[in-house]
Amino acid sequence: MTGYRLQYAPPADLALDSMDPSLRARFDAGMRTSLVRDPYGQGSVPMGGDEDRREATVAGVVIRYYVSRSVLTVSVVRVVFL
Repeated sequence: MTGYRLQYAPPADLALDSMDPSLRARFDAGMRTSLVRDPYGQGSVPMGGDEDRREATVAGVVIRYYVSRSVLTVSVVRVVFL
């Protein structure tokens, strides 16, 4: 299976910029090795009955994202971490 392209909405980008570097490294690795390869798996769940609007936890970070099957893109819109 071909991997999906990954993009971040501005609010998600701001959250990533404030992450501790070690958490950011684990998060980026998790995104590359799991979620972009299979955005419908990896323990993700659909939100609001829409199969392409999803929530998942990657390296302890909760994300909300949309999957665009037609252009093979995962768009992360929210990043929440402690």
